[in-house]
Amino acid sequence: MDPSLSHPPAPERLRIGAVLLAAGAASRMGHRPKSLLERDGVPLIRRQVDALAAAGVAPVVVVLGHYRERVGAAIAGADVRRVVNPDAQAAQNVSLSLGLRELPDGLDGVMVTLADLPLIGEQEIVALLAAFRARPTGTRFVRPWVDGQPGHPVLFDGGVRQEMLAAGPAGAGPAWAAAHPEAVHRWSSSNRHHIVDIDTEEDIERLAQQGVALHWPGDPTP
Repeated sequence: MDPSLSHPPAPERLRIGAVLLAAGAASRMGHRPKSLLERDGVPLIRRQVDALAAAGVAPVVVVLGHYRERVGAAIAGADVRRVVNPDAQAAQNVSLSLGLRELPDGLDGVMVTLADLPLIGEQEIVALLAAFRARPTGTRFVRPWVDGQPGHPVLFDGGVRQEMLAAGPAGAGPAWAAAHPEAVHRWSSSNRHHIVDIDTEEDIERLAQQGVALHWPGDPTP
């Protein structure tokens, strides 16, 4: 028997890029950059960059805005492309459009993630990649759905990127998904890490009660 027939061929590796949004003002956090909160001594934005790299997602575009110098310093030396939103007060979909424009053509998919997701790591990103590969026929946009709540990151095909760019910021991100509900796959997951982000000091305290300690740079740690 031909040994090549005894094992199925390995699935073709998809080329997935990412846009990491880190331009916000963090007004509900007292205008302190949430992406610089540290878990185990590593800023959240650096954890995201490292997790994407470990999962094989590349290239990665980081969109900076408010606090661009401080946030940029946290990813010094990382293999990422940086773009600055000149209008830091603009809505998030403007930053998304800037990031999408910076990615190359020819990608199989684009992951969009946020810099203030304290529990997203390589495991969650790999699971999302698998869900994208196994998505139902006809769907093009995959979003984690946990306990009836939408989560992050999201992942869509390269054609969706082109359509978002053609539509401009007003048609990017959630607006595209809302206009094409039939193309959106709500990936059912039991992993609550996908629906945890950080917006307020109360969120930090809530995580601490669950055993996840976040600290501002320079603050003493127990």
